[in-house]
Amino acid sequence: MNQQTEKALLNLEEFCSYLGIGKTKARELLKDPSSTFTFKIGNRYYANKKLLDKWLDRNSGN
Repeated sequence: MNQQTEKALLNLEEFCSYLGIGKTKARELLKDPSSTFTFKIGNRYYANKKLLDKWLDRNSGN
């Protein structure tokens, strides 16, 4: 993959790495019905990176 191409969706491992959290907490966040950044494709959950960044800004107190 090209270094300048940024992924739109993060899988579980990428989500964990991006936030610095474990898989259990990541699954909890992704499966939360009030989550505004989660997409389910088939039986897998993904985080939309742009929406995740907005969610982080709102919830981090910045």
